[in-house]
Amino acid sequence: MIYLIVAVAILIIFIYNKIIDTKSFLGEVSPWVRRLMESDYEFLLRVRYKDADLDINVLFQRRIRDGIMITALILFGLAMTGYLNYMFIIFAFIAGFIVFKSSYFKLKNYYKARLHNMDSMLPYYLKSLEILVQHYTVPVALSRSIDTAPEIFKPGLRKLVAKIDEGDSSIQPYIDFANEYPVRDSMRMMRLLYRLSLGSNNDKHEQIMMFSKTVSSLQEKAREQKYKERLESIERRTMIMLFSTGGGVLIVLFLSMTLLMGI
Repeated sequence: MIYLIVAVAILIIFIYNKIIDTKSFLGEVSPWVRRLMESDYEFLLRVRYKDADLDINVLFQRRIRDGIMITALILFGLAMTGYLNYMFIIFAFIAGFIVFKSSYFKLKNYYKARLHNMDSMLPYYLKSLEILVQHYTVPVALSRSIDTAPEIFKPGLRKLVAKIDEGDSSIQPYIDFANEYPVRDSMRMMRLLYRLSLGSNNDKHEQIMMFSKTVSSLQEKAREQKYKERLESIERRTMIMLFSTGGGVLIVLFLSMTLLMGI
C-alpha cells in the first residue's frame, strides 16, 4: 500500500513538473492510442472551431492525459485515506474514463444543439426570403437577405452569394450551402430555389407559389416539433428528478454497506 501511494505521488509530481513528458510518451504509443479516438472526433472539432488551426493529435493526447491524471489523483486520495479496494479502484478508472470522454460529449452536444438551432430557424429565414424573391431575382434576394438572416446562416449565405457573383450558375453553390447546413429539407429547398432562379417570368409565379407552400409546410412542422419538445422536456425533467432521488438513495446505501462490510 505504501509503495503504491509513493509511486502515484511521484508520478503526479513528475507529470506536474513536466519531468515526464506526457506528450512525447503518448506520441510514442500513438498507433495504439489513436484506436481510442472516436470516428467523428475530427469532424466535430472542425464544426466547433471552424477554420481555426487545430492539431487533432495534441487535443486528443490532452484528453488522455487528463483522464490519466484524474485516475491517479483519485487512487492517491483513496490510498491516503485507507479506502483503496477493488471497488474504489474501479470507480477511479471509471472517473478517468468519464473525464477522457467529457470533451467529446461536449462537442457532440454542441453539434446537436447547432443542428437543432438551424432546423428551427431555417423555415423562418426561408419565409423572409420568399418575400424578397417575389420582388427580386434569386441571387439578388439571397444577397439582400444576409443582413436580416439568423447569424448562424450568414457565413454560408456569403459563400453562396460570392460563388454566384463569380459566375457559377450551376446548382453546386446551392448544394454546398445545403451540405454546410444539413438539416431537415435544406437540400430540397435549395434545389427548389435553384430551379426558381432558372425560371422565366412566365412560370415564376407558379414556382413562387410552390416554394411558398413548401415553406409554410416547413413552418408548420417546426411549430409541431417545438410543441413536442416542450412536452418531452417536462417529461424528461420529471424522470430526472425521480431517478436522481432514487439513485442518490441507492448510492448512499451502497457506500454504507461497503464501509460496514469492510470490502
